[in-house]
Amino acid sequence: QVKLVESGEGSVQAGGSLRLSCAASESTYKSNCGGWFRQAPGKEREGVAFIDSDGDTSYADSVKGRFTISKDGAKNTWYLQMNSLKPEDSAMYYCTADAQKIRVGCDTSLLWTDFDYWGQGTQVNVSS
Repeated sequence: QVKLVESGEGSVQAGGSLRLSCAASESTYKSNCGGWFRQAPGKEREGVAFIDSDGDTSYADSVKGRFTISKDGAKNTWYLQMNSLKPEDSAMYYCTADAQKIRVGCDTSLLWTDFDYWGQGTQVNVSS
């Protein structure tokens, strides 16, 4: 069973930056699509950023131009660089990846139920 291990949680002031990491436990694991969802208290889980096996990316409108998702294939690790953070970015962030089931449309239209593996979640707090 593949495990996704997240790191990088923290608290910053508005305008600051954080980088989240998500490492797959199995070196031979391959995915078609991976990325992050986030969930704030009282709100639904929403897709934030995704990257497919070709390196194509997709972002929620609320984070475009501020967040960058990438993947280091050699390390089987995803990264989410978050710049110009806003208080409304405060949430629990969950990385996720598929078991090569997602063939097309690795983007923010996907639901969390479309994915197979989940990280433990990392808390991001942005103060004003």
